[in-house]
Amino acid sequence: MEQDDPAEALTELRERRLGALELLQVAAGSGLVAYAVWALLLQPGFRRVPLRLQVPYVGASARQVEHVLSLLRGRPGKMVDLGSGDGRIVLAAHKCGLRPAVGYELNPWLVGLAWLHAWRAGCAGNVSYRRENLWKVSLRDCHNVSVFLAPSVLPLLEDKLQAELPAGARVVSGRFPLPTWQPVAVLGEGLDRVWAYDVHSGGPAGQAVPGPSSASIPGAPSSQVG
Repeated sequence: MEQDDPAEALTELRERRLGALELLQVAAGSGLVAYAVWALLLQPGFRRVPLRLQVPYVGASARQVEHVLSLLRGRPGKMVDLGSGDGRIVLAAHKCGLRPAVGYELNPWLVGLAWLHAWRAGCAGNVSYRRENLWKVSLRDCHNVSVFLAPSVLPLLEDKLQAELPAGARVVSGRFPLPTWQPVAVLGEGLDRVWAYDVHSGGPAGQAVPGPSSASIPGAPSSQVG
């Protein structure tokens, strides 16, 4: 399977975020509003995380959420979103039958926004958003994991997943693939692409092993491998 170039994906991501920033600047007449958004929504909690592990928030698109659910739908066991942001993936996962669905997010403003979305959807009593550092959360009882993190932290994430996930777990990574694991399915194009990885037995917590470049997922669109 031909791996995507993280540099190209980052360039596309920067361009997409720049458009949103420009709209904010036009609306406010200056860059002060953009700075306020960063200070209030993105920065809190980062002081508690080493710089190399910090991941800025960029919300998942509707297509990205759809692809994540396509690769997890119908699977049993606890579902967690690491770095859950405004909670949209957790909420959508609960609605499609992935339960319990839990989001881990360190930023208090985003956790509050996630609860607001859940309350408006009538699901506040059915989902869980926890203000916790994803690097310190135990994944030993998690069978379905979604992540939308920066490529710089993915090697460290692989180590954590390898050490903690049980056999039979599935990991879905959005925007960027895990650097050394082999996906069993890929959906989408560009920044909307997501990769699915299965964990098999091979140690105390299971071991990710190479799989086919694509796999048939019941109820999911045909896999597209770049």
